[in-house]
Amino acid sequence: QVRLVESGGGSVQAGGSLRLSCTASEYPALGYHMGWFRQTPGKEREGVAALAPDGRTTYADSVKGRFTISQDSVSKTLFLQMDSLKSEDTAMYYCALNPWVVPINAPLSAGDYNYFGQGTQVTVSS
Repeated sequence: QVRLVESGGGSVQAGGSLRLSCTASEYPALGYHMGWFRQTPGKEREGVAALAPDGRTTYADSVKGRFTISQDSVSKTLFLQMDSLKSEDTAMYYCALNPWVVPINAPLSAGDYNYFGQGTQVTVSS
């Protein structure tokens, strides 16, 4: 069982920036996928950004050019740099991990990930 812990959420004004972090209790040696998702009350969990084992990234159209997913090569901490934040970015943000190296057809689909963290709240005021 992989445990994921997110941090870095908070309240910010529109146009501001936040950086989310995620650490895992273990990282599969053969490779893995990681991603960031977000959810607001009454809505389905939405994929925001994903990082494949080969380094390829995928972004939701709504965050392209504003959010950047990355991973520290030493600590393996996953980051989500969020710039030019908008009120519609307000949500609970979750880190996710798929412990297999095989390609994922839909890297922004929550169903393709096996583990999720508890989430960190991001609130953007206009």
